[in-house]
Amino acid sequence: MEHMCFSDENQMLKELTEKFSARNKPINPSAFERYNVKRGLRNQDGTGVMAGLTKICSVEGYYMDDGEKIPKEGRLVYRGLDFNDIVKGCQADDRFGFEEVVYLLIFGSLPTADEYGRFSRLLSENRELPQDFVEDVIMRAPSPDIMNKMGSSINALYAYDEDPDDLSAENVLRQSIRLIAQLPAIMTYAYQVKRRFFYKKSMYIHQVKPELKAAESILHAIRSDKKFTDKEAKLLDLCLMIHADHGGGTNSTFTTRCVTSTGTDTYAAIAAAIASLKGPRHGGASIKAARMAQAIKEQVRDVRDDDEIASCLRKIVHGEMGDGSGLIYGMGHAVYTLSDPRAVLLKANARELATEKGFLDDWLLLDAVERLTPAVFAEEKGVAKKMCANVDLYSGLVYKSLGIPEDLYLPMFATARIVGWCAHRLEELSAGGRIMRPAYKNVALPKRYVPLAARVPDDGQTQDYIPRAER
Repeated sequence: MEHMCFSDENQMLKELTEKFSARNKPINPSAFERYNVKRGLRNQDGTGVMAGLTKICSVEGYYMDDGEKIPKEGRLVYRGLDFNDIVKGCQADDRFGFEEVVYLLIFGSLPTADEYGRFSRLLSENRELPQDFVEDVIMRAPSPDIMNKMGSSINALYAYDEDPDDLSAENVLRQSIRLIAQLPAIMTYAYQVKRRFFYKKSMYIHQVKPELKAAESILHAIRSDKKFTDKEAKLLDLCLMIHADHGGGTNSTFTTRCVTSTGTDTYAAIAAAIASLKGPRHGGASIKAARMAQAIKEQVRDVRDDDEIASCLRKIVHGEMGDGSGLIYGMGHAVYTLSDPRAVLLKANARELATEKGFLDDWLLLDAVERLTPAVFAEEKGVAKKMCANVDLYSGLVYKSLGIPEDLYLPMFATARIVGWCAHRLEELSAGGRIMRPAYKNVALPKRYVPLAARVPDDGQTQDYIPRAER
């Protein structure tokens, strides 16, 4: 059987693309209103369509009064506990909190001192990947995208599981604990392999140290000298705590629950969540915000000059600067109105290390962006609304201060959010009970079938439709 040469294949692909574009025009926006379709699963007022119930996490940024959204200070609630109280408790004891958050989100209550110690050891003991996994799965097929490599590696772990399809609570808990413990190692190994194959830089693989907490093990793995300070590790630990969950309505968490409702295995569900988070509309904002801040920094002479920064923000809004989208990344949120508690915490905790590392100007610049954006947006768009900084505005600066490369900004998010994904998967398995099956209204017009010999090429404009009376 003869194969088409590349030039023929390319030409045919070009023709097919033209036909696809001609025959697949966008659906008229008025049709969505006609059939009361809630695009993006959003209500008319921007709130999310209610798709389920959960006891895991609550995201609060407003309250409703006579059908009107009233802004309020943002609250993030893990299993009924205000997230700020969890952080304050850990900082008061000068200890790491991510492991405690994992326990809380998965099991529904705070651990005792004994449970905390035993559970932390359990996570540490599960950090090692299966024998030869790094060589056979991660090194053998280097990927320029670490998120894709993390997803494929998680799917590959299915083959190393002695009972991958058992959906009992005990088995899914076992899988969840292993994946939460192992994903940081997958991330750091994938990064080292990318350095070697795509950047032509040295690759360093450090032996996992079981006595380290999650944040410590990540810094130990990505630094060539394996050295880090307690202050650095505690700041990264805060980032992991902050990103561990954000309710069932985020796209990746909803993806986890949707896929879980089919009865699929844990590895497939978590790989699907990673695919969702990779999308730039979901998880990529911290990188976008960092690049935007750098672009502003290169344009202004003094980061303390509000007028200069406001001028840059106006250019960004009009698509004349930045990535041309007109978006000021790191500002605004679908739920939070007056404040994002995650951004408040990161901002407060980032300044000291940023100053220490020589990035105080970066912190001051972000502070100015946060202060000035609402007024600039109102002036340029003619829309006055409450707009606060979100977590992405400051997370890039935290990672930069910690010496974490941009390649790992989004993967770092995933290594924390897997906790929420696993918690929501467990909840969906125990309480969901039905496969998720939303509806789509078909708005295509009926057509007559034409025999093959009688068909003629068309440009998508002329179609032999069946008149309504004949249908």
